[in-house]
Amino acid sequence: LVLRSFLYEPFQIPSGSMMPTLLVGDFILVEKFSYGLKDPVLRHKFWDVGSPERGDVVVFKYPENPNIDYIKRVVGLPGDKVIYRNKQIFIKPACDLPEQSQCPALEPVEMNFEARGEFYHGMVPLERYSETLGDVHHDILKNPAAYRSVEPYYQQPGTQQDEWLVPEGEYFVMGDNRDNSRDSRFWGFVPDDNLVGKAVAIWISFEFDRPPSSAVPSWIPTGVRFSRVGGIQ
Repeated sequence: LVLRSFLYEPFQIPSGSMMPTLLVGDFILVEKFSYGLKDPVLRHKFWDVGSPERGDVVVFKYPENPNIDYIKRVVGLPGDKVIYRNKQIFIKPACDLPEQSQCPALEPVEMNFEARGEFYHGMVPLERYSETLGDVHHDILKNPAAYRSVEPYYQQPGTQQDEWLVPEGEYFVMGDNRDNSRDSRFWGFVPDDNLVGKAVAIWISFEFDRPPSSAVPSWIPTGVRFSRVGGIQ
């Protein structure tokens, strides 16, 4: 009870929204004390340990339904300006310097093409890029055939439809599978109170590669991906 409430809790990855970092069938450990110790019932923080950093993979209570746990990557910190345009992230970090000219400018997040065809969405081969958020280097996926209108995006008053100003005490998060993730672009920000912890490791990973016609139940694994066991970037 103490372990799961305050230290580490296991979670299973149920969808592909964090591919290629996390795959369906990955079982992860979430470090619950990374962002402060909370009452497991009322979720009141009684010991502040730290805050999420840009690039962290975090588990949180979905703001629109706190009974559901979500996992995404932190893109925007409190005070940041975040723009997602033409499948490219731009960030202007928060700045409290007296001279605005001394503040960091709006910059694109570094991104480099790596490969195509390792992962598919339906019949479409996805493109894999390496991306750098803060000190974290990780991979993302893009669907070259996917066009997404900004109409469904969360509209923050006073901003354009593809840009957001992250409020104090809240975070802007996105999935690594950029064209197959319902994240802050669509429903807004994650309050600090909703944070469960930081995803730190994959402790086991199962394959479920079985045709629908199989008589064996789909929840029974077909294999173990030992190569995926280890830390999460």
